[in-house]
Amino acid sequence: MQDTSGAHPIQTDALVIGAGPAGLFQVFQLGLQGIRCHVVDALPHVGGQCAQLYGDKPIYDIPGIPVCTGHELVQLLQRQVAPMDAQLHLSQQVAQLQRMDDGRWLAQTSQGLELHARSVFIAAGVGAFVPKALKVPGVELLAAGQLHYHPADLDMVRGRTAIVHGGDEEAVAAAIACADKAQTTCLLYRRDAFQASAPLLERLQELRDSGAIRVVIGQITQLHADSGLLRAVQWMDGEGQEHELAAQQLVVCLGISPRLGPVAEWGLAMERKQLLVNPATQATDAPGIYAIGDIVSYPGKHKLILCGFHEATMAAFAAAEYLQGEKPLLQYTTTSARLHAILGVSHPDA
Repeated sequence: MQDTSGAHPIQTDALVIGAGPAGLFQVFQLGLQGIRCHVVDALPHVGGQCAQLYGDKPIYDIPGIPVCTGHELVQLLQRQVAPMDAQLHLSQQVAQLQRMDDGRWLAQTSQGLELHARSVFIAAGVGAFVPKALKVPGVELLAAGQLHYHPADLDMVRGRTAIVHGGDEEAVAAAIACADKAQTTCLLYRRDAFQASAPLLERLQELRDSGAIRVVIGQITQLHADSGLLRAVQWMDGEGQEHELAAQQLVVCLGISPRLGPVAEWGLAMERKQLLVNPATQATDAPGIYAIGDIVSYPGKHKLILCGFHEATMAAFAAAEYLQGEKPLLQYTTTSARLHAILGVSHPDA
C-alpha cells in the first residue's frame, strides 16, 4: 500500500529500508511474527535491482521456480506480501537514522518523512539505486513537478508538450506512453540507436512514421524556464549547433546507479562498505537494527537472492524475540491457524 501518511511522525514496530526481493520477503517474515512495518525505497517502484536491472532477464535459482524474470519474481513476492499490508514510502531515501532516548530509532527521509521505529531492517542491496541526474544549467530554476526521473506514472504529461530524454528500454516505453497522453512527444537521445525489445522498437518506429513521436538526436545543454515553469530545452547536435525545443514536461531516463549513501553515516560497524552482522540473527552492532541481503558481510556470505530470503527469516525471528521479550514459537504455515488468519487463508469446511 502506498504512503498515505500526514505530517506527523509515523510510529511503527518495524522499518524496512529497501524494497527489493530481500526487503519484500522481510516484510512477509515479519508479518508472520505479527509485526507490521513500513518500507522506504529510493526507487519509484518495488523490486530494487532485480526489477531495475534484471526485469526481463531469466533467473534460474529461486527454489520451486524453475525459471522466472526479475519482474515476475517481484510480482510473485508482491502477491505473497499483500496480506501483511505494509505501508510503502517510495522515491525517497532514509537520510538520517539515530537512536532516540527511549531506545527507538528516528528515521528521516529525503522527502521529509519522519518515522519512529522500534526495529530497523536494512535491505539496501549494494546501496540505494538513484536515478542518474541531469546536470545542466537551468535545472535548479525549475519548480517541482516538471522534471521527472524514471516516473512510474505519466499522467502529468497529459495535454502538455513532453520531452523524454534517454535511449534505453524505459525511455522508449515512456515515449510511447507519452504519445497517447501528451499534446506533443519528443524522444531526445545522443544517437539514433535505442536499446529496447523488438516489439517496443517496432512500435516506436510506427509512431515516428506517423508523426506521433519526434526523435531528436543530440545532447541537452540547458533548460530554460520562466518564473519556475519549464519553457524550452536547449540541445546540441552532432555538429555543435545549438537548438531549442519547446517543453512543459521533461522525463529523464538516463539509468540508475547504486550508491551506499547515508548508510555509511549511521555509525554501524562496516567492512569494505558492507554491514557486519551476526549470521545467527542478522543483528548489527546497534540494538534493534538488523541487515540482510547484499549489503551485509559475515563468514561464508554469498550474494544470492535465496540467501537474502534465509537472512530475512533469521532476522524476523530475532526481532520478534527482541520486541516481544521471549522467543517466538515456531509455527508452520501448513498447519497453524494463527498464521492462516494472518495470511487470510479460509477453511470453508471448518
